[in-house]
Amino acid sequence: MRPKVLRLVWPAVLASLPLVAQTASPAPPPTSTTLPLASPNQTQSPPASPSQSAMPGQTPAQVPTASLPQRLTVQDAEVLALKNNPQISVYHLLALVSGQVTRQQKAAYYPTVYGSLTAAEPRDNGSRIAAGYLNNPIVYERAAGGVALSQLITDFGRTNNLVAAAALRSKAADMNAVATGDQIKLAVDQAFYNALQTFAEQQVAQETVRARQVISDQITTLYHNKLRSQLDVSFADANLAQAKLLLLDAQNRYQAALSLLSEVLGYPAQQPFELIDTAAKINPPPDSVSQLIDQAYSNRPEIAAQEYEFQAAQHFQKAERDLLLPSIQALGVMGRTPASSSINGVSPFSSWYGAIGVNVNIPIFNGFLYPARSKEAALRAQATNEQLRDLKDRIANDVRTSWLNAITAYNRIGVTQQFVDQTNLAVDLSQTRYALGLSSIVELSQAQLQQTEAQIQFAAAKYQYQTAQAVLRFQIAAP
Repeated sequence: MRPKVLRLVWPAVLASLPLVAQTASPAPPPTSTTLPLASPNQTQSPPASPSQSAMPGQTPAQVPTASLPQRLTVQDAEVLALKNNPQISVYHLLALVSGQVTRQQKAAYYPTVYGSLTAAEPRDNGSRIAAGYLNNPIVYERAAGGVALSQLITDFGRTNNLVAAAALRSKAADMNAVATGDQIKLAVDQAFYNALQTFAEQQVAQETVRARQVISDQITTLYHNKLRSQLDVSFADANLAQAKLLLLDAQNRYQAALSLLSEVLGYPAQQPFELIDTAAKINPPPDSVSQLIDQAYSNRPEIAAQEYEFQAAQHFQKAERDLLLPSIQALGVMGRTPASSSINGVSPFSSWYGAIGVNVNIPIFNGFLYPARSKEAALRAQATNEQLRDLKDRIANDVRTSWLNAITAYNRIGVTQQFVDQTNLAVDLSQTRYALGLSSIVELSQAQLQQTEAQIQFAAAKYQYQTAQAVLRFQIAAP
């Protein structure tokens, strides 16, 4: 006869429980973003941010403004990262280094001028240099000063190719700096949406704790009124403890996500950001992947950088080949010898001196050094071309993979919404059956677990798709 008693008493008891449950259950922690929790059709007003909440006895107008977190959109985060992240500075400096290498190669176009001060005193007036290279062997006592000039006339294209190779490598360094900026922005987008996702999961956990606290209080009240068993109370308390563990994990993941976001933005310490989701509408990914691959080939700075490297390697190979050709230089010297020894009262030097000339250097044999250098440069150019082909293949695969991931993430939004709707219905039915005594607490607990899982997946699905979109934009170098 006990089931009949339960059916008669339950409505009256249930009518008196909400007030008891609401006074016994703790208030949920304050949040700063609105998320659908129980059902996609339900909406809630956004609570205050944790740093904006007033302390007990303090009105909202008295909350200190210094504790307010920085409001941050994903666009603001990208701007901050490009300004503060040290990797941007590293690759910008490397690009400037490449520009100086180009100036070094261009120095061969300009004359070389140097000054000399020379003083010589022979140990013996009859001294002559007798060994070494061919030279003027007589050593006179003298002191002189002058300047010498050397100007390259032509080396038959070697300097031109060296300058062209350095300029192309400088362009490649610029493209690498652009690619680094794109990678930083992708890291920012991933960290930003991951933080939003973990915050949404934290909100789900908070609502789960509150809902299970209500049920635990209701079942405990029924147990005290001899309408439920100790086993029901144990299951309800276990579900509540599980929800609290879920909340602890969610809070930890959210703080870790904020720490990662702060690090990507170039901050040495974690910042108290208030993240603002500005995505008003979720659009499906493109239908065709072939156009995306063509767009990636045209826009990716890594491909442009590798193409510049290949062209630079070709010019360098030509410069190494030109080592076998002669080089022609114009030479000039001018100076004065104010003091020198004399022979029979006559100085061997005039006071002023000067000369001009042309020097032709013709390589004849150096142990096959120049042919080996030319062959090495040619092989390196071929290897660079193969690296370019491999890069294009990898980028094409990355574009296809990111496109498939975006499609899957987009479809998950609708599926998880259906999942939430069905689990909400299952929980409602399970609660009704449990209230009527037609099922056990196990069925209700199972329905609650599925509902929590569905809510977490639905809360994360939107941000997972936004992350997938950010990856796809990076792969095709879209703005």
